[in-house]
Amino acid sequence: MVYSSRGLALLLAFCIALITSLFLSLFKSIAASALLVAFAISFSVSYLLIFTVLEFLIFREINKIYKLMGKLKKKELAKIDRQKTAPLNPLKTINEDIYSFAELKQKEIDELKKLEAFRREFIADVSHELKTPIFAAQGFVHTLLDGAVNDKTVRTKFLKKAAKSLDGLDMLVQDLLTLSHIETGQIKMHFETIDMHKLTEEVFEQFEEKGEKRNIKLRVEGAHHKALVYADWQRISQVMTNLISNAIKHSNDGSDVVVSFDISKKNVVTKVRDFGEGIPAEHQTRIFERFYRVDKSRSREKGGTGLGLAIVKHILDGHNTKAEVESEPGKGSTFSFKLPRVKPDAAEHHQAD
Repeated sequence: MVYSSRGLALLLAFCIALITSLFLSLFKSIAASALLVAFAISFSVSYLLIFTVLEFLIFREINKIYKLMGKLKKKELAKIDRQKTAPLNPLKTINEDIYSFAELKQKEIDELKKLEAFRREFIADVSHELKTPIFAAQGFVHTLLDGAVNDKTVRTKFLKKAAKSLDGLDMLVQDLLTLSHIETGQIKMHFETIDMHKLTEEVFEQFEEKGEKRNIKLRVEGAHHKALVYADWQRISQVMTNLISNAIKHSNDGSDVVVSFDISKKNVVTKVRDFGEGIPAEHQTRIFERFYRVDKSRSREKGGTGLGLAIVKHILDGHNTKAEVESEPGKGSTFSFKLPRVKPDAAEHHQAD
């Protein structure tokens, strides 16, 4: 909004003319008609001078500043309603606008500081996670070079351990690349109608051997009918792979890992439940952060990159949904997420088209 200097000039000119007339009235020799003439002349001259000064020296600059503030507001303070009438004190309004703008900038600075702290922490975590498999493989190789290579049994054992460490390193790098590609938008979601029952069975096949080694039974709970959703098959398969892998990793030997589906009119809620150690309440809000581990020593013993749940979070963000967790220490955990349901008749119609 642009301020008008005319009203203020009229007000100030009237005040000056009035003061001038009152001053002249102190002289008894000056007639009333002369006072009126003096008032008129004083008012006219004062008005012209004040209007010129305000218009060209003050208000023009004020209006420029205010226009600039208006542009900044449109970009960064869109939620603040602008006043529809010209305020009586433009300088006060500008001061308030500058204060609001400064407050917003301070919030941005605080956010940048948090991001910088997060970046430093992330780099430290990545460095630590990379060093672990690299140093392990390096140790095994140096041991072989120092003479152990001549013993066939030791050689085979150490080469297997070095290979396992390098496989872990490759897994970590792949997860980092996946996470980076998702965050930067390089991985696009390809939405289609998919069957969560069929997808789960395919993921179970990948972990059958791993489950059998610890006598962990993988099963789908409930009636075996289709659970059709609108999602990206490959990415949701990655979500289920990470959740089921975590469930097996943290389950007790001889227990079950159960996947179930709650189907409503609009959504399908997929649940992955284990009967393991559970997650303490104070950790449940942070387990989807990169490299966050409830028990760092035990987590590393069980393997994994510490990025699985972070990948799950970002993939589900791309589906406009989120993962939720319910857990109780000693009784296990249930991870769940919701996807839009596709009715069977709608899916058949879509396929026919």
